[in-house]
Amino acid sequence: MTSGRSVRFLLPADVDDPRRVSGGNVYDRHIRDGLPGHGWVVVAAGIADGGEASSVLDRLPDDMLVLIDGLVAGWAPAAVEAAASRMTVVLLAHMVAAAFPDVTDAAAEAERRAVRAAHRLIVTGRWTAEELVRRRLTDADRITVAAPGVHLPPEPAAPRDPSALLCVGVVAPHKGQDTLLAALAALGDQPWTCTIVGSTQAYPEYAAAVRHAAAALGDRVRFVGALGGEALADAYRRSAVLVAPSRVESAGMAIAEARAHGLPVIGADVGGIPYALAAGGGRVVPAGDATALAGALRDWLTDPALRARLRDEALAAREELPTWADAVLQVARTLEAA
Repeated sequence: MTSGRSVRFLLPADVDDPRRVSGGNVYDRHIRDGLPGHGWVVVAAGIADGGEASSVLDRLPDDMLVLIDGLVAGWAPAAVEAAASRMTVVLLAHMVAAAFPDVTDAAAEAERRAVRAAHRLIVTGRWTAEELVRRRLTDADRITVAAPGVHLPPEPAAPRDPSALLCVGVVAPHKGQDTLLAALAALGDQPWTCTIVGSTQAYPEYAAAVRHAAAALGDRVRFVGALGGEALADAYRRSAVLVAPSRVESAGMAIAEARAHGLPVIGADVGGIPYALAAGGGRVVPAGDATALAGALRDWLTDPALRARLRDEALAAREELPTWADAVLQVARTLEAA
């Protein structure tokens, strides 16, 4: 345990906004709120844009220890480079922006500069670490993996009607809800319902297109917005399987939450999803392939033996999930080393 150590934490201004629930925001809150239990004095600053990030960093005295969320760092790479020349900068990277198919050259370059300037990097999964190294953005010995934790319910969810499907994540192109709806449309007369949890505000045009596609499927698709806490836990309890059709995914916090509730997962074979399902309890299909996803969903709906096997594997994997205390401890140790 550390004693009397101080860290400045620059994180997105909307980190506590219940309307903008995201894996990154949830992670940042747990780290911010958990580090004081390890003797750290955390001075957090919510950052809204690059100008604010530059202003905050420029005002900090020399020899500070600064933890910067990767999104914030990407808004102000020049300020991060300048800060790293006079203080210790640790970058908390939730994703690899360069891996997104629609990333701009400017965003990729900003990420490259911020990552290379940081003295240490904390990432939320093995895939992110490997991708940063593969893209030659940093060296492996500068990276610490601190996997997201889960709140493990005392008991897993009871087996539900197998037709109750769940998809959790901001409604956005990289989360692939359009692929899911195309797959559902291809299921013919198979019985199913699908609850889509996630904010529709971040990508309104995409969200409108997804809602339009869902309307053609009738009232079997429900959009319930961003959920957290007990409301999100209840969504898992009411579902039989999580569907994760992402085109890009780093750690897959929704997958970890599903596994905490004993739910199997049908996901895309991309990013951190295969790592999250390595212990079993899931099935992966090619990302963006609605036909393959429809086939996997049809197998789930029609094969009781498959459902039983995946649920048994998911229940077994549940016991090995990391906790948020584990994640906070790993971050605390990295800051201490830095």
